[in-house]
Amino acid sequence: MNIKRNSAAFAAFIGLAVIGVPAFAAVVNVAAIRTEYGKFDEYVKYLDTTWKAEQEAAKRAGDIVSYRVVRVEARGENDANIYLVTNYKNWAAFDGATAKADAIAKQVEGTLAASNQGAVDRAKMRRILGSWTGQELDLK
Repeated sequence: MNIKRNSAAFAAFIGLAVIGVPAFAAVVNVAAIRTEYGKFDEYVKYLDTTWKAEQEAAKRAGDIVSYRVVRVEARGENDANIYLVTNYKNWAAFDGATAKADAIAKQVEGTLAASNQGAVDRAKMRRILGSWTGQELDLK
């Protein structure tokens, strides 16, 4: 009897704990970008072509859920003026992320070497100020 009562109490505790905790939802990654002076239009052209094609390929592959580009007013010379926001279904989407990204880069840009050279070229157009990844909470 004591085991049954303890088991019931434990099950009730777990049930209340699960109900009281917000459910986890999508994972979001935000990259802060600052375009170099006079290079905004050139960088946006890259985003509208190559970067967009890579994001669409990642969506078709099920690697990402959605993406968007947000332009903001930079307050100072070291503030971002573009944020690249990418949504993932969950943390498991990051498993093998480098291999997935390399495969998509080859698909979109032809070769990994071309993709790497593109990254070098983009360094002349923008600075990556940093990024963060977080998990959206679905408050019940």
